[in-house]
Amino acid sequence: MGFTGRSGKTDTPLAGKDALFLDLDGVIYRGPDPIDYAVESINQTALPVAYLTNNASRTPEQVADQLRGYGLELVPEHVVTSPQAAVALLKTMIPAASTVLVVGGEGLLREIAEAGFSITTSADDEPVAVVQGFSPEVGWPQLAEGSFAIQRDPSVVWVATNTDWTIPVQRGVAPGNGALVSAVHLAVGRLATFAGKPERAMFDVAARRMAVSTPLMVGDRLDTDIKGARAAGISSAVVLTGIDQAKQILAAGEDQRPDYILQDLRQLHLPYPEIIRSVDRDDVHTVEVGKAVVRRKGHVVRVARAGEKIDLLRAGAACIYDSGLKIFGLDVDPALYSDKG
Repeated sequence: MGFTGRSGKTDTPLAGKDALFLDLDGVIYRGPDPIDYAVESINQTALPVAYLTNNASRTPEQVADQLRGYGLELVPEHVVTSPQAAVALLKTMIPAASTVLVVGGEGLLREIAEAGFSITTSADDEPVAVVQGFSPEVGWPQLAEGSFAIQRDPSVVWVATNTDWTIPVQRGVAPGNGALVSAVHLAVGRLATFAGKPERAMFDVAARRMAVSTPLMVGDRLDTDIKGARAAGISSAVVLTGIDQAKQILAAGEDQRPDYILQDLRQLHLPYPEIIRSVDRDDVHTVEVGKAVVRRKGHVVRVARAGEKIDLLRAGAACIYDSGLKIFGLDVDPALYSDKG
C-alpha cells in the first residue's frame, strides 16, 4: 500500500472537509500551557470544531473552560470524551441501573451517574461492571478494588475508557490509562473492552453531534488518533507537537498511517506539498517533496537531498510506505529520523 497522502495536489489539509476534529493533549496544550500556534490556527478555521479526548478525568464543562481560557470559542457539547463512549458501550452490555465500580476521576463518575447506573468504589458491593479511566488521583487502592471485583466473578464486565500508554504533561511524558489498565490486566489475567480512541465510537459520536460527514482528525498519536480515524473512514493528520515523532511515523503500520504530516497546526492552512514519485531503469524509487529527495533501491532507503525537515519526513514516509516492506526489513538513513537539523 502506498502513502495515503494527497499526492499530486497542493490543497490545504482542510480542503474538502466539513469539520475539524482535534485531540487535546499534545495538540492544543501540553500540561497547563497551550502549544505554540495552536489556538490561533484553530480560530483561523471557519469549519465547526469538535474536541475528542481520551482523558477521562474531567467533565466536558471543565475541558471547555480550559480551552476557552486559551482563547478558543466553544461550548461543552463540542467536547467528546472517552467516558461518553464508555457509557454508550456499557448500555449495550449491562442492565439499566446496575451497580458499577468506577476507577477514575470526576469526568467518568459523572457520566456513569447521569446514565442512571449505581456507583460504587468497593468490590464488596458486588458490581456487575468495572469501568476504568485515567485520573491523576488513581492509585493502588482503586486499582486493587477493580482487580478484586473482576476476579470475583468472570461475568463482571470490564470496560476501559482508552488505551493511551502515555500522557504528555508539562514536565515530560507520564504513564497513561493504558499503563494503569495493564497493571490490572496483569493482576486478573483478563483483557478489558475499550471505548475511546482508537475505537470508532468516539468518532461516530462526534460526527452525529456535529452533523458532519467528512471531517479531518488531527492528533499526536498514531495508535489512537490516527488508527481510530482510519477505522472510522475519515481523513487524518499527525502533528509533531506531542508524543509520536519521526521514528514512529516512518515505522507506522498500514492501519496507523496519516494522510498528512504537520509540524504544527499552522500547516492546516498552508498548501500541502506535492509528493512526486518516479522510478528509473535501475529500479531506484525516488520521492520528492519540496526540496527534499529520498531514494530507495531494494531495501535501502537514503536521503539524496534534505530540504526542509518536515518535507524530508514526508518524503521518507512516502518512500517507506510505498515499498510495501516492514520497517525492520529496511535499511533506513538515520538522517530521516535524527533530531538534529
